[in-house]
Amino acid sequence: MYRTNWGIGHGLKDILEAHKGPFTGQGHKGLYEILTTSWHAQLSLNLAMLGSLTIVVAHHMYAMPPYPYLATDYGTQLSLFTHHMWIGGFLIVGAAAHAAIFMVRDYDPTTRYNDLLDRVLRHRDAIISHLNWARIFLGFHSFGLYIHNDTMSALGRPQDMFSDTAIQLQPVFAQWIQNTHALAPGATAPVGGKVALLPIPLGTADFLVHHIHAFTIHVTVLILLKGVLFARSSRLIPDKANLGFRFPCDGPGRGGTCQVSAWDHVFLGLFWMYNSISVVIFHFSWKMQSDVWGSISDQGVVTHITGGNFAQSSITINGWLRDFLWAQASQVIQSYGWSSRTGKVLRF
Repeated sequence: MYRTNWGIGHGLKDILEAHKGPFTGQGHKGLYEILTTSWHAQLSLNLAMLGSLTIVVAHHMYAMPPYPYLATDYGTQLSLFTHHMWIGGFLIVGAAAHAAIFMVRDYDPTTRYNDLLDRVLRHRDAIISHLNWARIFLGFHSFGLYIHNDTMSALGRPQDMFSDTAIQLQPVFAQWIQNTHALAPGATAPVGGKVALLPIPLGTADFLVHHIHAFTIHVTVLILLKGVLFARSSRLIPDKANLGFRFPCDGPGRGGTCQVSAWDHVFLGLFWMYNSISVVIFHFSWKMQSDVWGSISDQGVVTHITGGNFAQSSITINGWLRDFLWAQASQVIQSYGWSSRTGKVLRF
């Protein structure tokens, strides 16, 4: 497909410029010149691809481990997943940062008319507003399900909770994919009496937490993309391109202009990336210990590390705190209660 040293195949420039859709004007015309003349544009694209690939690797290393004994070394599995997720998150934020720097320093609107990037910039308000309502919808509904469950739990009404035993929200498409993948290998792959591979059971709890992932990821994308699309100008500050990638806050001037530079969007995006990855790591740590990792007896009976408590406990915020974050901390928790009951004051 791509042209080699002997002139066989197509040039990347020709492929890009031939790619025109009904709504994209000149399409990718001029993109080749951007990528070959702007280091920031090139770096942004490479960081985005490498970051996405790193997150894919994080998931494949536990789902399809390359070594049998890696699959049963649960501490290493958790460390590798955490390591690659954090790296992927930082790389993607870096991609947005360098895309914004490209927009400020290297982008020339006088030579880019009606190509794909120009049309995206002209539709930036519609793009950001759509992302905005999507994340508001996701946020209220995903967290609303947890708040509902916590409220019903507090009122002693388990029959009105969203769970596998009451009001079910089953991830039917994900379950179908899991089942098709498990047809050939079978139920478990034990190595040395420990679970190496196991089809991951999915239910209402997984449906809820994956919508939290969708929410946090969309907020991160919204902030980072807004920083790129509005890097050169906005309604309040039309001269952003002259002010640069980062500039000080105007305070009450121009309608209140704090945290509007491209650099500030990177900072806010970094915060939400941290939120996203933290929830992912919490989810992975508990889900794997509850439903995948464990030991297998000679009779083929699987005993999971936390006894499969994810489906019952993770459907409430209180369950995440009580049975995961504060797991095995009963002595510490009770010590606080004991000191307050006896009226003792700790002095340092």
